[in-house]
Amino acid sequence: MVDLSYLPEPLRNPNNCHKDLISGWPYSYGYRPSLAAGIVFCLLFGIALFGHCIQAIRLRRWTSILLAIGVLTKSKLAAELIGWIGRTWSAECPYNQNAYLMQITTLIIAPVFVTAAIYVLLGLLIMLLGREASILSPRMYNIVFVTCDVISLVLQAIGGAMASQASGQRKDPTPGTNVMLGGVVFQLISMTLFAGLAIDFTRRLTRMSVPSGHFMVIGAMFVSLTAVYIRSIFRTIELAEGWTGYLMTHEKYFVGLDGCLMVLAVGVLLLFDPAWIIPRYSTSFRRSSTGPKSSDAGSSIEM
Repeated sequence: MVDLSYLPEPLRNPNNCHKDLISGWPYSYGYRPSLAAGIVFCLLFGIALFGHCIQAIRLRRWTSILLAIGVLTKSKLAAELIGWIGRTWSAECPYNQNAYLMQITTLIIAPVFVTAAIYVLLGLLIMLLGREASILSPRMYNIVFVTCDVISLVLQAIGGAMASQASGQRKDPTPGTNVMLGGVVFQLISMTLFAGLAIDFTRRLTRMSVPSGHFMVIGAMFVSLTAVYIRSIFRTIELAEGWTGYLMTHEKYFVGLDGCLMVLAVGVLLLFDPAWIIPRYSTSFRRSSTGPKSSDAGSSIEM
């Protein structure tokens, strides 16, 4: 059993709700999280979660499902909302280690689900518009980039759990932080490669006859990708500075460069939902094996 006698009495219970700052024992965040920001982002991500869930039920597209999961995790649609609930909890109970763990392990991974939806979306657009629109086949986009997303997800989740546990025990969180940082950097590298391929895809489309609605969805995809990309750059610098760094200990940067950007990332794909232009046969999670029988359609998913 862990000896907690060295901790001040109010902090010996990890589920405590002590609010006032204790001399010599700073808050885990380096500040007391804003209750107003927590409530606002819980509402925004809750709306996004509801919207993407409705789209997933109505249209049965994998893009909507992935975005729904992403929002929930972020408050990084299951993870996003949970994370911001954790921060709202921390606003009232800033020393509560369960609330801190809840937000750190979810907010770091939520964007992974958003990028996964974007990767799947581009592959589906290539299936829809033709193999000549891309260097890679839709199958390769899913294999390469979704695999990269999974690796990034695992690294960030493990690192977040390690860092949070170490912080709760007043130990050095650096090992966990480095693992998290590695996951974010890996995600940033894979997004950079994907962005280059997406730009080439768009360039090729300008030579083809493509409905204007498709370009609206592609534009939304780039806005979402850019928001996640900027957020990842911020988190990379933040984690590189460490838990006592300037960015980590000033909430306004987290709110602006993580919370706001992720609202934009999931919100723009709700307003311009790609599910409306993607045929059901290509993305249905009920009938995923059903599809066009023509040789042309078959060749569109091959290298």
